[in-house]
Amino acid sequence: MKNKKLQGNVRDAAFSILWAVENKQAYSNLLLHQTIESYAISNKNKGLLTEITYGTLQHQMTLDYYLEPYLKGKVEPWVKTLLRMSLYQIVYLDRVPAHAVVHEAVEIAKRRGHGGIAKFVNGVLRSVQRNGVRSFNTISDPYEKISIETSHPVWMIKRWAEQFGLEKTREMALENNKIPSQTVRVNRMQATPEEVIEMLESEGLEAVQSKWVPECLIVTNGQPAKTATFEKGFITIQDESSMLSAYALQAGPGMEVLDMCAAPGGKTTHIAEKMENKGHLFAMDLHKHKIKLIEETAKRLGHTVIETEVGDGKKSVERFGPEKFDRILVDAPCSGLGVIKRKPDIKYTKKEEDFDRLQEIQLELLGQAAQLLKPDGIMVYSTCTVDSVENRGTAERFLKEHPEMEKIEVALPKELGLKNTGFVQIFPQDYGSDGFFLSAFRKQASIK
Repeated sequence: MKNKKLQGNVRDAAFSILWAVENKQAYSNLLLHQTIESYAISNKNKGLLTEITYGTLQHQMTLDYYLEPYLKGKVEPWVKTLLRMSLYQIVYLDRVPAHAVVHEAVEIAKRRGHGGIAKFVNGVLRSVQRNGVRSFNTISDPYEKISIETSHPVWMIKRWAEQFGLEKTREMALENNKIPSQTVRVNRMQATPEEVIEMLESEGLEAVQSKWVPECLIVTNGQPAKTATFEKGFITIQDESSMLSAYALQAGPGMEVLDMCAAPGGKTTHIAEKMENKGHLFAMDLHKHKIKLIEETAKRLGHTVIETEVGDGKKSVERFGPEKFDRILVDAPCSGLGVIKRKPDIKYTKKEEDFDRLQEIQLELLGQAAQLLKPDGIMVYSTCTVDSVENRGTAERFLKEHPEMEKIEVALPKELGLKNTGFVQIFPQDYGSDGFFLSAFRKQASIK
């Protein structure tokens, strides 16, 4: 396949990202930023590029179902990627004229292939336009129907249905295909939410305060990370659900605190704010380049209480010694199935056999944290997934293996209105945020 890059061409740029995801297992969120720069995409077209890229990935299996009747014989993989991308625009984007989409698809086919492929692409897209897309009602199996309708693998739909029921599974899968909210956390050490809203408005952005987490703002236009408000440390980018970890931890001024799997630092810096930048907060992560991200964010926000360290959480007792910390956050490596809205390619790369391996890592980290925690200390286990095995299953196994630990109620903002007994599962459809799990434990003073 020939590759002639056209500066400023949104659809050529979107195709480049989608083909790299398909062909090289690249990450769409990382490629998007690189492609915007390399193609010199204008500010007014960045939104369209993002929408075409993520939308095509989100609806990939549905698009293949629509295309299947029109694809006879072998079709080159890159051509199928081009057809998916083009059909997504025709079916899902009302404001994009279909004739313009077809024209651009034909031009890309010519540049990257030859005239025969261009003719084939034109024929398929015009046939779909003429005949429409087929219904899901012909699919009799309920799991397969939701799978195709929402573009989630059948194994994932079945797994969720067993855990949560079919109705909740369908709601979650549909929510995963929506455009995620753009949220920022106000640095309460520097300003109030009201003051920051005014700052952003003065820079041409619109923001409203969340109904659920007081320091969370929902930004409805523009790029907050490109503002002076961001550069001066008044805000940082963070999803609303992940802001709950700092509440659950109940860290205060003067405490010894450990964030065991800290990168990229959103939760770490939030904890520092809850500590009023007083005490000692260790931020540990395996990777040096990720530690650098934490350091940069802490510096920008003005937090001096954070000490970063490259290290393996599974060896943290060896590093710190037992009963060192008042509070420990274990935001463990997980399947990430709560952030599909932001990383749609996760749906197609995860395998069911990953879960047992992940649970063993999670339990190992929690075991280390239990030893590191002082008597009467509190630790929080959180993940950005919705899977019951990784979440409640891991927490219950941990409690069974560590009688010195007791489950306690998870401290959360009162605005959420959640009553809980130590396990909190937030689904993407609950608040329009990421799927997230939280559990909290206290080390009993009388048991060692």
